[in-house]
Amino acid sequence: MSMRMKVFCLLLLLSGPVLAAPTILVFGDSLSAAYGIPRESGWVSLLQRHLPRHSVVNASVSGETTAGGLTRLPQVLAAHRPNITIIELGANDGLRGLPMQQTARNLEAMIDLAKKHGSQVLLVGMRLPPNYGPAYTHKFQAVFAQVAKARKVRLVPFLLDGVADQRDRFQADGLHPDAGAQPQLMDNVWRELKPMLKRIEEK
Repeated sequence: MSMRMKVFCLLLLLSGPVLAAPTILVFGDSLSAAYGIPRESGWVSLLQRHLPRHSVVNASVSGETTAGGLTRLPQVLAAHRPNITIIELGANDGLRGLPMQQTARNLEAMIDLAKKHGSQVLLVGMRLPPNYGPAYTHKFQAVFAQVAKARKVRLVPFLLDGVADQRDRFQADGLHPDAGAQPQLMDNVWRELKPMLKRIEEK
């Protein structure tokens, strides 16, 4: 064996095993798919730049409901095998007036699927515009907390916290935050994601 090869083998032994970077799957709707803005400006892309050693997979689809997400999720989990799955779905269910019980069941089923694949889950909560009426909006908001408690997963209480009450941070449709609001969305998610990553890295 040449001296160069001996040195190379020694360096491999000293460096120890190479650990794969954790994979984070973001499974959401238009709020995570960067609808109406450059994809690189969306909060998921900002998260990837914030975590350069990690792999952040954005499998979000604009217009997705929890029913559609439940259908898609098995294939996405099998393809990417994420360490952490961020589920940001439900807003389109609420906007369409779909039964809240079904939304809750779909979210629970997606959480269960992710856990069966060995993935930790972070659920992202959403609220509806006030014109939907206080009774409906309060019940809808409560769904996410109830699901998170029932399935014992971490919860981002409201993705648009710090943005929702600022009309100038939204696009013309009044529903989708503009590019300037995306760092706030990332911060809202990061607050709950950070301790989850810390636990993975400590293992």
